[in-house]
Amino acid sequence: MARAIWSGSISFGLLNVPVKLYSAVARRNIALREIRESDSARIKHRLFADGTDEEVPRDKIVKAFELTTGNYVPLSKDELDAMAPEKTRAVDVVDFVDIEEIDPMYFNSPYYLGPADGAEKAYSLLAAAMESAGKAAIARFVFRNKEQLAALRASDGVLTLTTMRFADEVVPPDQLDDVLPSSKPKVAKKEQEMAEQLIESLSTKFKPDDYRDEYREQLLQLIERKAEGKEIVTPEAEAPKATKAPDLMAALEESIAAVKDRKPAKSAPKKRKKAPKKAKAKAKSSK
Repeated sequence: MARAIWSGSISFGLLNVPVKLYSAVARRNIALREIRESDSARIKHRLFADGTDEEVPRDKIVKAFELTTGNYVPLSKDELDAMAPEKTRAVDVVDFVDIEEIDPMYFNSPYYLGPADGAEKAYSLLAAAMESAGKAAIARFVFRNKEQLAALRASDGVLTLTTMRFADEVVPPDQLDDVLPSSKPKVAKKEQEMAEQLIESLSTKFKPDDYRDEYREQLLQLIERKAEGKEIVTPEAEAPKATKAPDLMAALEESIAAVKDRKPAKSAPKKRKKAPKKAKAKAKSSK
C-alpha cells in the first residue's frame, strides 16, 4: 500500500480541496556497490579538504556560492533557512491552460493526488470539470523546502501533479552550437514524402507496456550468469554511421519495404453477395 508523502489542499478561487500526494514512479534502478576487486572489501568515501589529507567533520562543512574560481561566498544554515520559501500546505492554482500547450520539456517528476478524508466530492468535481474542459492547472506549492511549479491534470477521475521546470531552467536550442545546423540543407519533396510515409507506416497507439528497460534486463542477466560462474564474452559495439545523402532514397525505400514485410497483411474484405431482387408482386385484377 502506497503511503502519502505530502498533504495539503488545492486552492483556486474560493474552492479548497484537501489532497494527499503520492509518488507515481517506482524506481527500478539496480544498486551497484564499489568494492576492492582483490578481496571484495567495501569502498567508503571520506570528506577531505582540498590540498590536504585532513578529513573534515560534517558539522564543519558549510555551503557556499563560487563567484569566481576559488572565490566563495559562504552561506550559513541560518541564512539559508531564513531565505527558504514559506512552508504552506496549499497548491495555489495560478492559471488553467490547454494541456497541448505545455511542452514536455518542462515536465519533471509525476505524482498522484488523492482526496483527503471528507474531500471526495470536491475532488471528483474538480477532476470531472478539468477532464471535460481538457485543461491543466498551472500551480505553485512548497515541497521538500523548495518552491515548485507544477501542472495538475485529470484522467479517468484521478488528479495527477507533475512538477515542472521554470522557463530559465530550459535551455533554448538556439543557444547550443551543435543542435542547429549552420546551414539548412535543402530537402527534396520526394524524400520528405517518403520519410512521412515511413513515419506513418511505423505509427501506432502509445502503449506503455510495449516498452521495457532493456539495459536493466540485460544487466540482471549478466549478474545472474556471473553469479553462476559462467564465462562472459563482451561483444564490441560499433558506432552507428549516418546514412549518406545519395543513399537517403534507397534507405527510405528499403525501410518502407521492411515495415510492410514485418506487418501482417490485411485480408481483403469479402464481397457480399447481392441479394436476389424480389419479384414484383403482380397486382390482381379486380373483377
